[in-house]
Amino acid sequence: MIDKSSHVPIYVQIEELLKQRIYEEHYKIGENIPSERELSEQLGVSRMTVRQSITNLVNVGLLYREKGRGTFVANPKLEQPLNGLTSFTEDMKARGMEPSSKVVRFEKVIPATDIARDLQLGQGEAVFYVVRIRYADRKPMAIERTYIPVKVFPDLDEKEIIGSLYALIEEKYHQKIGNAIQQMEAAIVAKEDSKYLQINNVSAVLIIKRISFLTDGVPFELVRSTYRADRYKFISEIQR
Repeated sequence: MIDKSSHVPIYVQIEELLKQRIYEEHYKIGENIPSERELSEQLGVSRMTVRQSITNLVNVGLLYREKGRGTFVANPKLEQPLNGLTSFTEDMKARGMEPSSKVVRFEKVIPATDIARDLQLGQGEAVFYVVRIRYADRKPMAIERTYIPVKVFPDLDEKEIIGSLYALIEEKYHQKIGNAIQQMEAAIVAKEDSKYLQINNVSAVLIIKRISFLTDGVPFELVRSTYRADRYKFISEIQR
């Protein structure tokens, strides 16, 4: 199975072999793969080489380690296109998954200066501050911190915000959503968020800041979303 005379490095060959076993479901999602020692004996290579291959597959999200238990096949990451303006609820339903939310916080506040600037608010104008954990098939995927200008939707209440904000805006308030500006960065999860997302406090996360506008150019939302990096990847199509 491993060609030691090949110009392809042995650790790469092992990676490809493990990928093939995963894709063919020889190793199924959530199951242990053989230990480093077992694989090194099976393949006739050193444990250090096997460890390098496994680490590379952990880093790209195909495998994950649990201390004291071994290495497991990870769930495939959800692909999130970056070339369309959709809600979390719409994204999950499009994948045949059941979206749900838990509202952790809902209150009316005076926002910080930078948030007020992004939402084009004057001094002292209030926003609804909403913190929601977003689930897909009852598994935590992201935590969202959303700022919504009170003057745009003054009657908003906590019960309404449990579902899709975009659907609420379009169906109840009969407003049309136009465009958004967003930026993305990688980070280490904050301690508070690790509890909500059920990950350890040194895990990587993806953070997206989005400012969304109605078709008349009025900003109606600033949201900072923290996504589990082990369950999400973002893709875009670009052309020259």
